[in-house]
Amino acid sequence: MRIGCDIIEISRIRHFVEQHSAQLIGRVFTQCEWDYCQQQALPYPSFAVRFAAKEAVAKAFGVGIGEHLNWTSVEIINDPSGSPEVILDDKGQQLLKHFSAKAVRISLSHSRDNALAVAIIE
Repeated sequence: MRIGCDIIEISRIRHFVEQHSAQLIGRVFTQCEWDYCQQQALPYPSFAVRFAAKEAVAKAFGVGIGEHLNWTSVEIINDPSGSPEVILDDKGQQLLKHFSAKAVRISLSHSRDNALAVAIIE
């Protein structure tokens, strides 16, 4: 089992999204993530917690975002009950296989100011 955790200030992601929204789709957030966050009454906590989740998954794998894992290699979706799930692209699947793991579990939370994600690779 491997664990990764990340916390980020929502205001930082808000500024990032407001300044660079056109460049973020397909580079940092998948289209599905972008659409989900934009549909929320307050989109910035959703963007921030997904950003933190991507970092947490990368930390759990023991790699940074870059050579072994892209930002969009980790996609956070919600299952029908609303629970977050991790979807990995080919790079992510290769890492999962490398560690002889079966799945990545994720827990997300945010307050007014911060977003937190914990990833467990099992």
